[in-house]
Amino acid sequence: MDILQDLEARGLLQSTTDYESLEQHLATNQVTLYCGFDPTADSLHIGHLLPITMLKRFQEAGHRPIALIGGGTGMIGDPSGRTAERSLNEADVVKGFAESIKQQLGRVLEFEQGSNAAVARNNHDWLSNLTLIDFLRDAGKHFTVNYMLAKDSVSSRIEHGLSYTEFSYMLLQSFDFSKLYDEENCTLQIGGSDQWGNITAGMEFIRRSHNDEEAKVFGLTVPLITKADGTKFGKTAGGAVWLDPEKTSPYEFYQFWYNTDDRDVIKFLKYFTFLDMETIQGLEKEVAVNPGARAAQKRLAEEMTEMVHNESALRQAIKISEALFSDDVKSLTKEEIEQGFKDVPTVEAANEDTPLVELLVQAGISSSKRQAREDISNGAIYINGERNQEVSYTLTAADRLEDTFIVIRRGKKKYFLVHFK
Repeated sequence: MDILQDLEARGLLQSTTDYESLEQHLATNQVTLYCGFDPTADSLHIGHLLPITMLKRFQEAGHRPIALIGGGTGMIGDPSGRTAERSLNEADVVKGFAESIKQQLGRVLEFEQGSNAAVARNNHDWLSNLTLIDFLRDAGKHFTVNYMLAKDSVSSRIEHGLSYTEFSYMLLQSFDFSKLYDEENCTLQIGGSDQWGNITAGMEFIRRSHNDEEAKVFGLTVPLITKADGTKFGKTAGGAVWLDPEKTSPYEFYQFWYNTDDRDVIKFLKYFTFLDMETIQGLEKEVAVNPGARAAQKRLAEEMTEMVHNESALRQAIKISEALFSDDVKSLTKEEIEQGFKDVPTVEAANEDTPLVELLVQAGISSSKRQAREDISNGAIYINGERNQEVSYTLTAADRLEDTFIVIRRGKKKYFLVHFK
């Protein structure tokens, strides 16, 4: 199965330019392709994972991917898929974002070995040296306003308002494609479906600026990711799911994928993992026969956590998950407790012995001392995973995990973390 057939089987082809010619081009050449990532934050999020894994798929098929970091275009802002103007960041902020993103891409793509080692480029290297007059003469003259207005990324924003800054983004992205075509022999640009207009504009610019209507350049887009329940992919109650472990811990990352809806899990296995189709079909059968086992979700969470983080982070995420499921929180290290209980209510406590009743009230676990005594005697209070029904119980240093934490559970699911300093 060639790369395009594999992408089709996975549902990853939204649009391509001249499919048959692209298929032949890929079959007879080691193709250099690129995808752009604008540094609008200090970390990529899982909304970026599909284009990143697309670059990896082409790399594993023998082709040469370029991860283009938009240090220049990131200072302008892409209007595609948005109804409002982006906030502009200072140059030094964008530069810092770009460096962080480059490091994250290196965890998924192979940048160092082989004839098809990935390349990281930053369009700030050439865009920052352009003068306005040169840019208008070399790029602007090849685009008519009517042509640009016909693109969805522009036309969809007209009624909401579109600055000249964002209006010019299409020209800058087209210039990038031309630059990589000249310097890297890059003949394929890929991106999300909202990038179709920018990609085709880049192809047109190459042909016009090089006076070559037969230039072999191509575009390919992946579909917009939708969820069966109608909510936006990649968003949780806590916000975006980041690729930076400091912003979204490996445990939280693992749990995001593990909690995938049964209706979405097979699609996500096809989209994001590198499991072969036969394996995915086997998991699909398991979902149909025994959905409660969540075998497909577990495999999805394992594959994605190991890919984005590493095997050690995956083992730690699994350990935390199993400990919380079994209430075996005493087996967790300090770091694992911090990961596993990152989002639960946390109370700071003095480094001294404290009656359990008083702590329950102090931490807001029980509304009053009377309620606290009832909760304890009724068996609703668990200390570090173990039920405690002793109303007169006093918490001491011996109860603290890693000499720092006590985990209290009230009822079946309400967790609280007491942090002693």
